[in-house]
Amino acid sequence: MKCLTGKHMERRTFLQGMGATVALPLLDSMLPAGRLRGSALENDPTRLVAIELVHGCAGSNDWGASQNLWAPADVGQKFDLTPSSLLPLEEWRDYLTIVSNTDVRMAEAFEANEIGGDHFRSSAVFLTQSHPKQTESSDVYVGTSLDQVHANRFGQGTPIPSMQLCIENVDQAGGCAYGYSCVYTDSISWKSPTEPLPMIRDPRVAFDLLFGAGGSPEERARRRRTSSSILDWITDDIARMRRTLGPNDYARLDRYLDNVREIERRIQGVEAQNSSGQERALPGAPAGVPDSFTEHMQLMFDLQALAFASDMTRVFSFKTGRDASSRVYPESGTETPFHPASHHGGREDAILDFAVINKYHVSMLPYFLQKLRDIDEGGTNLLDKTMIIFGSPMADGNVHNHRRAPLVVLGKANGKLQGNVHLKAPDGTPMANAMLSMMHTLGHDEMESFGDSTGEFSLNWGSAASPDR
Repeated sequence: MKCLTGKHMERRTFLQGMGATVALPLLDSMLPAGRLRGSALENDPTRLVAIELVHGCAGSNDWGASQNLWAPADVGQKFDLTPSSLLPLEEWRDYLTIVSNTDVRMAEAFEANEIGGDHFRSSAVFLTQSHPKQTESSDVYVGTSLDQVHANRFGQGTPIPSMQLCIENVDQAGGCAYGYSCVYTDSISWKSPTEPLPMIRDPRVAFDLLFGAGGSPEERARRRRTSSSILDWITDDIARMRRTLGPNDYARLDRYLDNVREIERRIQGVEAQNSSGQERALPGAPAGVPDSFTEHMQLMFDLQALAFASDMTRVFSFKTGRDASSRVYPESGTETPFHPASHHGGREDAILDFAVINKYHVSMLPYFLQKLRDIDEGGTNLLDKTMIIFGSPMADGNVHNHRRAPLVVLGKANGKLQGNVHLKAPDGTPMANAMLSMMHTLGHDEMESFGDSTGEFSLNWGSAASPDR
């Protein structure tokens, strides 16, 4: 543990024990003398979370768009979310930027032999906005994803430059279908055009990666069998640290450690339940993966919030499903499996049924937003310091098109996003234009293009090119 009496504590401070390393959140004692809480921290880049909503939405269908099932009717700042699947974000509209009517043409078939392969191209296109090379071999090629562009520049000073998470099984290998390698549909994060990054599905794996829980798989397995906590390994360091802290930092440290322990306890509970021999809804999933979609999403969001609080990483990509998944979401209000629901056949009742699932997926976001807003960092909450991208490279999943694809941005991005705005792009605008503006907002001012961008599409009202303004 690094702690210098009489001087401010280093930001990169850890509590350490046998096989465990727990990074600390920002404390007042880490601020240099004279630095006021709430003032900008040096080298404090915007955190980035990119979340893929697979297979489009009901509001991208012609009838669904006319009913405002995704994008609201009005552009600007006085929009009504009532009919929209975005309604769960009503209380968060000050942090909400809706970007509607953009296209992801790089996910379309370019040649006759690519027709039908939308399921196996789309995920690779989402954050690269580049067209994947059709191959079932190792010579994959698409583009560098925006999360990795950000991590390459602003994540190298953290212990983990970026993390990639997912909810559904993505460990297929080889070719999938229509001549495409499975890696295109298995990952949304590409370190380079030829390097897809693996996604972590098991919250236990993510937890152990963040907190260095055990030096070997055998040590980790032994600790889990005893139901002990990672905090039990660092009790001496915790006690020494507490003696050096003022009352505010003492309380902040205890809240943080309580959160670490609570997440660990929930993971242990999931593992115990799934190892009990009872029938599982997800029989092939690892023991640490909850059968409940809501519980799984919340655990993954909790881990992201803790990682940001401790500055273990500043970049996450998060894949929430698979295009062809037949998963049922009982908590959504419909028993229709996801993929069949997306193929609604243009029937109005079936489109509305798919919108129920869309709204349920959106309803996961407020939990994460609240977690980030509750974390104070130098007098500013983490939601104000974060950009969250939530969207899909697919538009109308019923016909596998990529025009009018859903996209929203959440957070304040260190004050660079105004929020509470619906921006409608002119017809034919590439989603890459909005993503180029996102990159500029994140601090990549030198970027002149991204994917198939044709220019910027501003994310702030008053400067966006919107035909309906």
